[in-house]
Amino acid sequence: MAGKHRSWWGWGNVEDAVIGAEATALEDRVRTLLPNADLTEHLAPPVAELGLRPPRIDPPTSLVRLCSADPVDRAAHTHGKAFRDVVRNLHGDVCDPPDLVVRPVTEQDVLDVLDWCAGRDIAVIPYGGGSSVVGGVEPRLGDAYPAAISLDLGRLDRVLEVDSTSRAARIQAGVFGPALEDQLRRYDLSLRHFPQSFEFSTLGGWLATRAGGHYATVLTHIDDLVESMRVVTPAGISQSRRLPGSGAGPSPDRLFLGSEGALGVITEAWMRLQDRPSWRAGAAVHFSDYDEAVAATRVIAQSGLHPSNCRLLDPAEALINAGTATTGGVLVLGFESADHPVTPWLDRAVELCRGHGGTLPEPFRSDWPGPRKGPAAAWRSAFLRMPYQRDALAARSMIVETFETACTWSQFPALRAAVLDAAGEALRAVAATGVITCRFTHVYPDGPAPYFGVYATGRWGSTLTQWDQIKQAVSDALFAAGGTITHHHAVGRDHRPWYDRQRPDPIALALRAAKSALDPSWILNPGVLVDSAGRR
Repeated sequence: MAGKHRSWWGWGNVEDAVIGAEATALEDRVRTLLPNADLTEHLAPPVAELGLRPPRIDPPTSLVRLCSADPVDRAAHTHGKAFRDVVRNLHGDVCDPPDLVVRPVTEQDVLDVLDWCAGRDIAVIPYGGGSSVVGGVEPRLGDAYPAAISLDLGRLDRVLEVDSTSRAARIQAGVFGPALEDQLRRYDLSLRHFPQSFEFSTLGGWLATRAGGHYATVLTHIDDLVESMRVVTPAGISQSRRLPGSGAGPSPDRLFLGSEGALGVITEAWMRLQDRPSWRAGAAVHFSDYDEAVAATRVIAQSGLHPSNCRLLDPAEALINAGTATTGGVLVLGFESADHPVTPWLDRAVELCRGHGGTLPEPFRSDWPGPRKGPAAAWRSAFLRMPYQRDALAARSMIVETFETACTWSQFPALRAAVLDAAGEALRAVAATGVITCRFTHVYPDGPAPYFGVYATGRWGSTLTQWDQIKQAVSDALFAAGGTITHHHAVGRDHRPWYDRQRPDPIALALRAAKSALDPSWILNPGVLVDSAGRR
């Protein structure tokens, strides 16, 4: 973004960090909930003091123009943006930086880089915006490879072609969310995929991680918006055919969606677009009983109304991030359309909520011309500031992290209880006091996608160890209760132990075979999805 600078150690832009009155207000809210928290601020060290190891490789002359050995560049590409990444950066723990950051300008550059790295046994970590929260962009390789590069696709950032008749566009993978929407705006079209990381993540990253986006129902994942993909692998280029649907064998796109750069480098894709909405309607429904709030959300998910937003905030989430006190939670509803008014759909959704005890302290808003107001607006504003506030709290010895899953409606009560019990026991085991929150990010006819938050006191110098113990406990609980280890945050290296248990054994064999066929030297993002041990 013009005039702003990306933080090397934390989320987003340096200029947008939490300071001043916002920091004071944040500390006050924490002290209200956790009066014994030590909120002394700790600053990240300058990159010059990190003592980064020198690059272990020199690029060939033909690729020098693409390569950076700048220490700030390398430090910024070492970790993603999870809590544990931020904490390590705050402590100056940047022990596995990429040797070079390589920025291809063309697809041929990608091919040339892969050829060079395959010939030298150099690990290649594909990198979009670096917003991974599961260790997906980290060269955590030990001594298995003589060197590693971060392959930053950010210069492949253009909309190459638009098919307005079919409402689709051919888009390069390195384009960031805002730049993508700016280029589509002239056609009055939109991808309408808005993850929380929208400003700092790329199309290729969304595809490689099967990211969840704007829609709470129907079009929940980036998968739903893909028409075809182009992927560069060490074994050649895979280009799928543009089709609205096909029954011709296993889908080639499905092989690469969620592959996290382990099977190839996504360079472009044809994406399904939508007209920009002209009609919107929204409401925030309050409940006095949480079970009734869940039941109302389920009924809406199964009604065929297909709201664009259907986020249930439990009482703790509603209080912390929307400033709203309820005993049963708040259901944030939203409908939108480019074709017709949507108030009747909202009317029916609210009617369903009232059948479960839901109330509307404020009238719902239909086709609003101005800014959003009320609890829904407060939560949306807090949602966009959450990553910055997470960083500020991490620097003040707080444990602030999230984990998400999906399960069937029938499983949810037991899963939620198991997660809360496991998290509470883990907090006690690490001598931390905290609050666990839950919201639904997406809902399906057969189940919700619960997203849990942990806000807890920590001890400076120990918060990483404390969180790792909590993460282990809640992940075990999720798995045992029948949930997925990740609904939309990918596997990376951090989720591998549970992904290995969730994935059927025959699929593990097939995935290793695909890896061997497409990446014979096993240089692409080693350690995500499958182990690279025994690659030779």
